[in-house]
Amino acid sequence: MTRTVMLTVAAAFAVVASGCATQGPKPTEQLTRARTVVEQADKAGAQRYAAADLQRAHDQLANADKANSTGKYDEARRYAEAAEVDADVATARASDGEAQRAALELRKSNDSLQSETERTSPATTPPTSLPPPTSAVPPATTTIPADNSPVGPSR
Repeated sequence: MTRTVMLTVAAAFAVVASGCATQGPKPTEQLTRARTVVEQADKAGAQRYAAADLQRAHDQLANADKANSTGKYDEARRYAEAAEVDADVATARASDGEAQRAALELRKSNDSLQSETERTSPATTPPTSLPPPTSAVPPATTTIPADNSPVGPSR
């Protein structure tokens, strides 16, 4: 009986150990998606604005391919997902960098147009269509006595 128990325990241990060692299915979909996103980041000019993120995505993708080729599918899946995230970050930073560059170009263009307008417009000439200014205070009326005596309080 002891021998039977030992064999049962050994068999159970072997089943558990083999269950832990199994890998999930090949990460074909994750690898394809990661490759596509990394290529899009390359085309979006991520190298210019997010070189470190893009390099990390390429490294993660290479690690995913290596793990996939050695049958480590779970590891390959994790690397592929990390590569996709890094490529997405690189693409977002590239888009942000391009938007900031475009805004700077527009600002420079506006400044140039403004200075050109100031240079070509006449000097500060008052507009001719406005009426002449009027005083808000009515003119003073003074009454002078007929005998030319001083007006005001006497001392």
